[in-house]
Amino acid sequence: MSSSKRFVVTGLAGQVVQSLIERAADRQDIELIALGRPTLDLGDPATIEPAMRAAKPDLIVSAAAYTAVDQAEGEEAAAFAVNAEGPGELARVAKLLNVPILHISTDYVFDGSKTAPYAETDPVAPLGVYGRSKLEGERKVAAATDNHAILRTAWVYSPFGKNFLRTMLRLAETRDGLNVVADQIGNPTSALDIADAVLAVGTNLLSSSAAEMRGIFHMTGTGEASWAEFAAEIFRLSEAKGGPSATVTPIPASDYPTPAERPANSRLDCTQLATVHGVRLPDWRPSTELVVDRLLNGEDS
Repeated sequence: MSSSKRFVVTGLAGQVVQSLIERAADRQDIELIALGRPTLDLGDPATIEPAMRAAKPDLIVSAAAYTAVDQAEGEEAAAFAVNAEGPGELARVAKLLNVPILHISTDYVFDGSKTAPYAETDPVAPLGVYGRSKLEGERKVAAATDNHAILRTAWVYSPFGKNFLRTMLRLAETRDGLNVVADQIGNPTSALDIADAVLAVGTNLLSSSAAEMRGIFHMTGTGEASWAEFAAEIFRLSEAKGGPSATVTPIPASDYPTPAERPANSRLDCTQLATVHGVRLPDWRPSTELVVDRLLNGEDS
């Protein structure tokens, strides 16, 4: 184990953190340490440098975030503290310790008006507080250190925490039919696949100082769907295994108003990640099946 690299990740309970803990457990070359409150609190910048110095990272993974998109509309200061100021301080400490930082960001930096998948070079225009706070986090990370990779992802689901897939299965236990938004499209992305990609990109950053391995990369599951199509596939898979299922009625987003506006197009073009890092996430359908299987088998709470 002496040659293993220490990846220190922010957060304890999030989908990506839980997935990283699971995936890193199978790796001899990576020791993963998760740091969260009260030891490390992104909302309290004074905790960040002491916690990181004590953890002695070879690489920092900035995964913790304020992700309550609708709630953020009324809690702008809290969202910016955790999503912008915190990552900026993490990146400053990464530079101080002379280690790379890998920062997880989001499709919400875009307004969703493009008709094709978004490339890394497309103009950003977040629609709400959450997107603006995440964009500011990207900028603060990039400003603090050149030795960074920012990975934008979208539509994250997993066996852990709160997410669309788990919500659909839970609702189907008591309802025969569900209305699901059909005019927002994206790339459903398993946090388990994100974890594999993060470990691969992190390993690349440690093995090469090449400038092209740094910067912004898009990282989502392969293939696209609307929320309604995603729900229908979840129920198809669940029903085939004897689990809960419901009929999906596609509706426009205008029929399901939320405090925060969502991008109509969340699709991300992940060519750059595949070209530079040799990382391509699997198709979302088999990845969805793996998560549905685990939940129906009671493997995860």
